[in-house]
Amino acid sequence: MYVILVYDVEQERVAKVCQFLRRYLNWVQNSAFEGELSEAQLERVKLGLRDIINEERDSIYLYILREARWVRKEVLGQIRGETENIV
Repeated sequence: MYVILVYDVEQERVAKVCQFLRRYLNWVQNSAFEGELSEAQLERVKLGLRDIINEERDSIYLYILREARWVRKEVLGQIRGETENIV
């Protein structure tokens, strides 16, 4: 499945969240990641983030699509992160 994840966390947790997400997804913008995940990987991401964030102060939005082909992405301006998977 294709996942777009955006987050707004307090400053003291930003680096930890970013470092964790880089293990699973592609960084595309400040506080934004995207990429292909299996169901098991998605569950690991959600569990890992719950351990890092303060659910009363931080927020994470996950947009989950069955396949990347259903996403039409347009970038205006500078591309900040590489989103293509290397085979």
